[in-house]
Amino acid sequence: MEFEKLKQVIADVLNVDPEEITMETTFMEDLGADSLDIFQIVMGIEEEFDLEIPAEKVERIATVEEAVHLIMDSRDSAI
Repeated sequence: MEFEKLKQVIADVLNVDPEEITMETTFMEDLGADSLDIFQIVMGIEEEFDLEIPAEKVERIATVEEAVHLIMDSRDSAI
């Protein structure tokens, strides 16, 4: 479920087809995202999943799979 919601957030920010996004997709290399795009994606994730993601964790995210794990970890630590 996180993956599907995340795909939509990414697709909305980057104006790409959600079907092109896989767990292995990289934000910068595959999707051409820059730092502002990443910031907007993180804001979308925080809003969609009602989370707050620390900046130091955001800097380490390169793939969609890493973002999914970050969402799941953030949810687990919020409980």
